[in-house]
Amino acid sequence: MSIRDWPVAERPRERLLQLGAGALSDAELLAIFLRTGVSGHSAVDLARQLLSSFGSLRGLLEADIKAFSQQPGLGPAKYAQLQAVLEMSRRHLAEGMRRGSALESPGQVRSYLKSMLRHEPHEVFSCLFLDSKHRVLCYEALFSGSIDSAVVYTRQVVKRALANNAAALILCHNHPSGVAEPSQADRQLTHRLTEALAVIDVRVLDHIIVGDGEPVSMKEYGWV
Repeated sequence: MSIRDWPVAERPRERLLQLGAGALSDAELLAIFLRTGVSGHSAVDLARQLLSSFGSLRGLLEADIKAFSQQPGLGPAKYAQLQAVLEMSRRHLAEGMRRGSALESPGQVRSYLKSMLRHEPHEVFSCLFLDSKHRVLCYEALFSGSIDSAVVYTRQVVKRALANNAAALILCHNHPSGVAEPSQADRQLTHRLTEALAVIDVRVLDHIIVGDGEPVSMKEYGWV
């Protein structure tokens, strides 16, 4: 049965307009993006099949173009549209942070950093550079490594802080395993960078670790 034959109150698009996007399931949101199904299957049916094939919505969003395009109802055009949506989401989060202080919107900062790093298959170390009022100057991914580690050079972090005329920064890296628990190496790195940056009067406000679920703040652990 086509979605057009469903009761109006059960159609994903109408439900979104009436209740908001947050009320929809992953399959319903994906169905709105797909717009149409395939022969014998509605857009919602197709969305459920895709979520099952990729294991989750995240699995689908992080698929490469080859794996994505092999699925029924998908192809390079849909892949391009999806990447555009993801990038617009990242830019929306970035613009929201630039309008205010990072310290006034820690949840937004974490959401942005997660959007930038959670999809990375290897560990990436980055910095969010801030001015004296803790407003965002820029985000930079500085080092990338293997599936479970990245070599971080203190000198390069100091150099980029000076180049961006930063007064403070937030360190960030991802754990591709999905487990965001800070390691002993993470604590040692944070301490080393905090000491080095203090020499040039740049404060380390936090070190965020991105995994599955909510990003972890090392400041909240008392390690910053």
